Amino acid sequence: MTSTEIAPTHGYVQNRVDLALIAEMIEPNVRVLDVGCGDGELLALLARTKNVDGRGIELSQEGVNACVTRGLSVIQGDADSDLSDYPKDAFDYVILSKTIQATRNPREVLRQMQRIGKHCIVSFPNFGNWRVRLQLLLTGRMPMTKTLGHDWYDTPNIHLCTVRDFVTLCEEVGFRIDDAVSVAGNRARRVGRPGTLDNLMAEDAVLLMSRK
Repeated sequence: MTSTEIAPTHGYVQNRVDLALIAEMIEPNVRVLDVGCGDGELLALLARTKNVDGRGIELSQEGVNACVTRGLSVIQGDADSDLSDYPKDAFDYVILSKTIQATRNPREVLRQMQRIGKHCIVSFPNFGNWRVRLQLLLTGRMPMTKTLGHDWYDTPNIHLCTVRDFVTLCEEVGFRIDDAVSVAGNRARRVGRPGTLDNLMAEDAVLLMSRK
């Protein structure tokens, strides 16, 4: 296992280290679906640096408009209901970056991703991080951190999980974890398979998976 400092070589990296890590995991000249693609920043990077055939699905009209302005192929849709419309093996990679915790049925979303993509990449905030645990212990209130910055009553995150929770769900769905990175601040540690230390220390996690 190695520890690597992430250099802010792209404008968004300081705020979204996970996007830089996701881009590094993707091979050039492949078909990519970015689920919950936001304003299309990752898709634009992949098109520019990896020459991918990129598609996106985004719930907000504001995000779709931003993507179209960038010249990206993005449709408005819901990860919980619209992934079933895609045929099996339609993409080489399906990406879900910091979105799974906002879905209504994370297990079904993962199953659909597994069906339509040969490889899947998911990033998510880790609710098992030691700062989260300490805040809850000391204050008795729902924690707020850099990656979990909403009050409990207005958060879009309806299914928060720990690294350990997510690894267990991957096993239940039938994913093989091919690569995993534990992120704390601007430092990233490639761990192969996340363990107890990652469940405690990671602020975010990024996992590359494929079918068993």
